[in-house]
Amino acid sequence: MLIGELSNKTGLSRDTIRFYEKKGLIAKGKKEHQFNNYKEYSEKTENRLQAVKLIKSFGFTLNEVAELLDMIDVNEATCNNISEKIEEKVNLLDEKIRDLVNIRTSLLGALKSCKSTSCNPLKPEDNCAIIVGK
Repeated sequence: MLIGELSNKTGLSRDTIRFYEKKGLIAKGKKEHQFNNYKEYSEKTENRLQAVKLIKSFGFTLNEVAELLDMIDVNEATCNNISEKIEEKVNLLDEKIRDLVNIRTSLLGALKSCKSTSCNPLKPEDNCAIIVGK
């Protein structure tokens, strides 16, 4: 199938497909006709792109996707191995959530401070203390 059909079947843009091809996530399409330079993609490539979409939907980065695809390629994508990767991802997400909650708490404190203090700077040194660090 040509890239347009592959795009329709996978829901991925042509640019995304080309990007994944360039990154080595999918095999390069074979040139079907030398005179028109069109590439022909297989059903295997379609299946691989569907796998990429699914893995990315779980929040994995492209590097992590590549690692998981490599595991699939060598038949090491066992439930035990994949569950370890998922646990690692969940732990990373939990850490990011904690960091975001801390940032949110800091911002809300700064907002409260800003609203309780009326600064109206006449010179740069009098700018809001929260931003200028005074």
